[in-house]
Amino acid sequence: MGQAAMGRKRAVLVGINYVGRPDELKGCLNDVARMRRCLVDRFGFDGADIRVLADADPSTPPPTGANIRLELQRLVRDARPGDTLFFHYSGHGLQLPAETGEDDDTGYDECIVPCDGNLIKDQDFKELVAKVPDGCLFTIVSDSCHSGGLIDKAKEQIGSSNKHNRSQQTGDQQETRPPSRTSVVGIIHGVIESLSIHLLRRGSPQSGHGQSNGSTELDMKTEVTSHASVKSRSLPLSAFIEMLRENTGEDDVGVGTIRATLFRHFGDDASPKVRKFVQAMAAGKLRQDGKLLEGDDRGQVDTRSRALASGQEARSRSVKEVYAGTAASVPLPRNGVLISGCQTDQTSGDATTAEGVSYGLLSNAIQTILASNKHGAVTNRELVLKARELLSRQGVTTQQPGLYCSDEHASAPFIC
Repeated sequence: MGQAAMGRKRAVLVGINYVGRPDELKGCLNDVARMRRCLVDRFGFDGADIRVLADADPSTPPPTGANIRLELQRLVRDARPGDTLFFHYSGHGLQLPAETGEDDDTGYDECIVPCDGNLIKDQDFKELVAKVPDGCLFTIVSDSCHSGGLIDKAKEQIGSSNKHNRSQQTGDQQETRPPSRTSVVGIIHGVIESLSIHLLRRGSPQSGHGQSNGSTELDMKTEVTSHASVKSRSLPLSAFIEMLRENTGEDDVGVGTIRATLFRHFGDDASPKVRKFVQAMAAGKLRQDGKLLEGDDRGQVDTRSRALASGQEARSRSVKEVYAGTAASVPLPRNGVLISGCQTDQTSGDATTAEGVSYGLLSNAIQTILASNKHGAVTNRELVLKARELLSRQGVTTQQPGLYCSDEHASAPFIC
């Protein structure tokens, strides 16, 4: 297993079912339980070196934005050459639209959604992975919607999540594109996708059995062969705004004030990208169209946010730095691997069978593939291609997992 086998193996696993909410999921805690067992049994992790954060499980810390960020920072801060780092996330994903005229390569911030709504963004992951030392590999599996761009600026090996590749797909990627929405099949898929529900084919192999509440670990040896309803793991922007209103007690949260609300409510625990954005606007550097301000116009940052930001140094020197991407001093994330549940413009599925088995489609595919290769290593590229093939056989055509990493790491074994 190379140099990584001589180092430490540490992991952070996050599963959020959003219990009691209208957008509740079912399979996320099961995904985490299966992955934890897989890390110990297959990859030789010590259980003490695996940190789990899951809602509806009082034995773990709550998966708030601050707690998840703290665990990820600790994971990277203590990393040494030869270590193996792993992060698995199962939960809602969100595309946050621009609040200025600037945007990133996809036009949105791709985010994961902690239980308190304190978003962790694509740029946050890029800056995190950029701190990983050479000789140490950080693998991220995100079984969530819009997850294709979650490590901002990572090289796209398999997928179509950036603007260039969406319009110029070739080879294997072209063969796995979703059906055109103008075709009959495409129209059907579009209607189903908009309802966030579709059915897997009867007889498709699924691993695991468990409870629909997602609290029971699944048995990977059991095969499920009945219909499964699949709910999208995408959180609509309107639902996220409602989540923010409930968690902050502020009724005036809107599309144009999301970042200001996050900054105002979570302060230093908010995403660094949010803090840079609001500080720059409070300092008078941006207006709503993304251009530099003249005079006292301060865009959409309200008085409360401006007062909070006034005592902090606005380190950002340009519009591009505070919103569209990271500063030039932040290196590209060469020591990270992202395996995404889908592309940035797609949704990932949260499946529940008639027997009450719940799981994420990507998480289940990974466990199925690993179980069929009990004694051999599976490369990151092989894993993603096989996951795409498996989901296609199961009748899932609108969710295509992706791989984002260097050429070298595409051919490296999954995890270690």
